[in-house]
Amino acid sequence: MAIEVGTKAPDFALKNQHGETVRLSDFRGEKNVVLLFYPFAFTGVCTGELCALRDELPKFANDDVQLLAVSNDSPFSLRVFAEQEGLDYPLLSDFWPHGDAGRAYGVFDEEKGCAVRGTFIIDKEGVVRWTVVNGLPDARDLNEYTKALAAL
Repeated sequence: MAIEVGTKAPDFALKNQHGETVRLSDFRGEKNVVLLFYPFAFTGVCTGELCALRDELPKFANDDVQLLAVSNDSPFSLRVFAEQEGLDYPLLSDFWPHGDAGRAYGVFDEEKGCAVRGTFIIDKEGVVRWTVVNGLPDARDLNEYTKALAAL
């Protein structure tokens, strides 16, 4: 079960595609965060979603908002994926301990060994203000993110 709106967002420390540690708490008091869990890099639906975010990046990565995309891929594969697709926002690796961040948010599928498509909009105080969880094959609607951010 995914964590609910109104819940304090669990902090995490994950490596990005450049090997740098990124913590959710780094943005507290500074930016709202769009936290996006996706199953795996290099897959059709995931690539489509992440490239759509790339194409609309000013809405999701600016002075007020930070986009963080999390998968269970290693940082090394995320770097190749980011370079191949021109993704300039943080791709975070929940590779080891495998799926800990996804479990904390209630979106890790134990049978499949990856996160389902969970999105959480977290305000500057670190509270979840909006969430949507889709199954593995179901792409998310970016317009919903935009509306949720506008409501903050």
